Amino acid sequence: MNGRTVLVTGATNGIGKVAAASLARLGARVVIVGRNPAKTEAVAGEIGAASFILADLSVLSEVRRAAAQFREREGQLDVLLNNAGAVFTARQETTDGIEMTFALNHLNYFLLTQELDGLLRATPGARVVSVSSGAHTMGRMRWDDLEFRHGYSSWAAYSQSKLANLLFTRELAHRLQGSGVTANALHPGFVASGFGQSGSTFMNRLLGLARPFAVSEEQGAQTSIYLASSAEVEGVTGRYFENMHEKKPAPQGLDDAAAARLWAVSEAYVSQHAG
Repeated sequence: MNGRTVLVTGATNGIGKVAAASLARLGARVVIVGRNPAKTEAVAGEIGAASFILADLSVLSEVRRAAAQFREREGQLDVLLNNAGAVFTARQETTDGIEMTFALNHLNYFLLTQELDGLLRATPGARVVSVSSGAHTMGRMRWDDLEFRHGYSSWAAYSQSKLANLLFTRELAHRLQGSGVTANALHPGFVASGFGQSGSTFMNRLLGLARPFAVSEEQGAQTSIYLASSAEVEGVTGRYFENMHEKKPAPQGLDDAAAARLWAVSEAYVSQHAG
């Protein structure tokens, strides 16, 4: 990865931190994005990141500002690793008035990638790597209520957002055809530390049942590292990976019409909050 520049979101803990540290050790110039100033600065120093950007990526204006800072500082972008995401027990809204899960887990990926599109296209062989989840298999797009204004469920909102990551990647790959930029998504495995105690009895029971099958943060980061750095996936695009191997997603993750629809809906969201 010598001579390559990588931007990693959600890099102050979990698999994002492990991936950023590993890519830095491979020689990449790594820039991380975090929300907490003290923590982000400390992690940047700990993992050997070249620099860091402070931003709350659930807020669209902050996503734009983060992208602008990166463009001002860096002359190339070889890998954009969209990793930031979370599960929210109770329904919350961002300062934009958008449901938190949809904003952070999907619109953040969409807008940050769009804002850095020019730099990606100008960098030969650039890659967009987006962390999705096996939870997409249980997801469905609630087109009439994407923000769960009625009947909020943390798991339904999360699984919808992870399906959105796949659909976004599929449409992005289509739009990038001929540019030399690739876009792929991945399932990191169930990393228990990424969820913790959710505060929901149902979710905690579900996590308790799944915990024996959990992988470590180091194991969970391997597919992100692989897609960001391996020559084996050079030119491969629009695919879904697990355990460093391509895997066929659930049928709803292969729906081109839904992918195009989500793109249009996402464009409408970000244009409504263009200030």
